[in-house]
Amino acid sequence: MSKLQSLKVTTLALACSVALNTAYAADTIKVGILHSLSGTMAISETTLKDTMLMLIEDQNEKGGLLGKQLEAVVVDPASNWPLFAEKARELISKDKVAATFGCWTSVSRKSVLPVFEELNSILFYPVQYEGEESSKNVFYTGAAPNQQAIPAVDYLMNEVGVKRWVLAGTDYVYPRTTNKILEAYLKAKGVKSSDIMINYTPFGHSDWQSIVSDVKKFGSTGKKTAVVSTINGDANVPFYKELGNQNISANDIPVVAFSVGEEELSGIDTKPLVGHLAAWNYFMSVDAPENDEFIAKWQSYIKSDKRVSNDPMEAHYIGFKMWIEAVKKAGTTDPSAVQDAIIGVAVPNLTGGLSAMMPNHHITKPVLIGEIQDDGQFETVWKTEGLVAGDAWSDYLPGSKDIIADWRAPLSCGNYNVKSAKCSGQNF
Repeated sequence: MSKLQSLKVTTLALACSVALNTAYAADTIKVGILHSLSGTMAISETTLKDTMLMLIEDQNEKGGLLGKQLEAVVVDPASNWPLFAEKARELISKDKVAATFGCWTSVSRKSVLPVFEELNSILFYPVQYEGEESSKNVFYTGAAPNQQAIPAVDYLMNEVGVKRWVLAGTDYVYPRTTNKILEAYLKAKGVKSSDIMINYTPFGHSDWQSIVSDVKKFGSTGKKTAVVSTINGDANVPFYKELGNQNISANDIPVVAFSVGEEELSGIDTKPLVGHLAAWNYFMSVDAPENDEFIAKWQSYIKSDKRVSNDPMEAHYIGFKMWIEAVKKAGTTDPSAVQDAIIGVAVPNLTGGLSAMMPNHHITKPVLIGEIQDDGQFETVWKTEGLVAGDAWSDYLPGSKDIIADWRAPLSCGNYNVKSAKCSGQNF
């Protein structure tokens, strides 16, 4: 065989290989999973990766989607916020995913947001966040402040009689913006500045002795004091341990957490924490057939009856089901078509009701307050009578109270000022 013939054969073989690979890729619908599997946020996010793999496997057993099997594409942004954007671009441009499920911290979501908007892809974000945002490319299945932070403060104020407030958070956008909203809300309720203490610590913070001492001192004035915690990631473990070390019980200074669920508690001794609180939209202990089925399926998939479920897992469950229904409704995975089709889609949540996607790309959810039990579970002590629709823009911040989001035509705006009748931004 001549060199020219050999080159032609090689070129033909390569062309066939490319064609086969392209055909194989076309036989599956790729789904991106963008969660930290290492670093400070791995304690929370690894479970969400496994949840998505279970949901995708379950959907494939039901026949897949649009006649095709779903294929998970997993990446590890390693709790590195700029790396989230790089990995998101890789998922969309290289791997050609139809949708991505991921991020935990708001700083990671802010990092990837321009990428999803530039490339017009879809992100389902499953964690409570600070609000003040609505993008046509993001579906916020976690709680907005009015679905978690505000109800938690109302509960402490009205049911527990709290008069002094410690707003303790990790030093990044979610705690800072949430606490800005809560500070404005508390002052509107007549709380004085001198009765509000605000503290921030870096990711992974481990030395809590002096901070907890300050909290203890702040709460020793005779006024009922509580800690509203937006501490994220593995810093929660030494924080709660130090509370126990300094004998701060829930009867003395109750802590209500927005980022501590069953998964985070599974790694620590919870006996000293009994009675402390968390505000979520779901607890593993919820008595509902849908929840029982989900837990059984999860523990079977993960091959351990010790593994717990939590709120962000339910948010991924809801978001994934909504995406499936929207794709069926649209008859395609095209992001623009799915964005239109998903508004109004309602699917079962795990608390026994239906959650719906609203025009502002937030969903309807119940709000629950739970007390930590000695087995690491939560006992629900308060819940809303019905579902609460997520509010993208806070009613308590001067620059936000006149803004709404509505991604339906003809408005198609995430930042519409009802007074000026203008859309301030194309997306958010």
